[in-house]
Amino acid sequence: MQGVFADSAAGGGVRVAVIDIGTNSTRLLVADVVDGRVHEVERQTTVTNLGRGVEHTAALCTDAVDGVCDVIAAYKARYEELGAQRVLAIATSAVRDASNGDAFIAELRERFDLDARVLTGEEEAHLTYLGATVQRPDEGPTLVFDIGGGSTELIVGSGSEVDFHVSLQAGTIRHSERHLSSDPPDPHQLEDLASDVRRLVEAAIASQRDSGGVRAIAVAGTPTSLAAIDQQLEPYDPSRVHGHRLALRPIQHMLSRLASLPLAERLRVPGLHPGRAPTIVAGAVIMIQVMRAFGLDEVEVSEHDILHGSALSAALAPA
Repeated sequence: MQGVFADSAAGGGVRVAVIDIGTNSTRLLVADVVDGRVHEVERQTTVTNLGRGVEHTAALCTDAVDGVCDVIAAYKARYEELGAQRVLAIATSAVRDASNGDAFIAELRERFDLDARVLTGEEEAHLTYLGATVQRPDEGPTLVFDIGGGSTELIVGSGSEVDFHVSLQAGTIRHSERHLSSDPPDPHQLEDLASDVRRLVEAAIASQRDSGGVRAIAVAGTPTSLAAIDQQLEPYDPSRVHGHRLALRPIQHMLSRLASLPLAERLRVPGLHPGRAPTIVAGAVIMIQVMRAFGLDEVEVSEHDILHGSALSAALAPA
């Protein structure tokens, strides 16, 4: 991965398409990468919930796989229409953990002729950090964290160098299925969830206690959803979400409100995509626990994430 960081400012322009097959959503980015900068052409997100049940069965269910394949078929037609020169499909926690993950990747390669691969936790962390920071000035130690459906990536670095990273087995789907069995969640369930996440985070960063004073960038569906709720964005506006700053206290207030509502009412919360409503409570708990562990009063929300890092990687790969 170091070559990606070393060469990211080099080269001419190429149009790339990246499909990110996550535990909760399947996303598409079509972008022109020019001189190490990513210029978005089109971006789409579909909540596909591929990871549902993996916590208990250790396998991807057939209905979820079929749903993801339907979305990828539509994405393929679109990136071909837009003239993507290079295409990359990446899969993360749910596929990494599933006993039939390799069979799923093989199906994508055969059915869609996709360069599809499962990222290791280390690769996921580096690409996420690259995407979030590559077009920013070096402002000293930076924490980038990505709360996914099945895992949470914590990456601390300066400039283009990653100093520390860890992939936690803590995610919005994983922990919703593990702890939140009532609707709305029982307070004791929320306490157990928070305690579980706190234990995982503190154990992972025990050797990083000197990381206080870092600035933080939060990426993926939980922070972007909370930023949209905070601003009551209807419809969702990426330009207002990107760069929005979220303080700890407002996040705690949003969690209290969201956790008090049954799912039918969370579906109507302004700014919250309906597909995120079932898992946003667990996501907010994870976000709060990460912020507390690092002593953060606020975070900056970014729309630039692993999609951007993967676009840079795809553009730099040998033709």
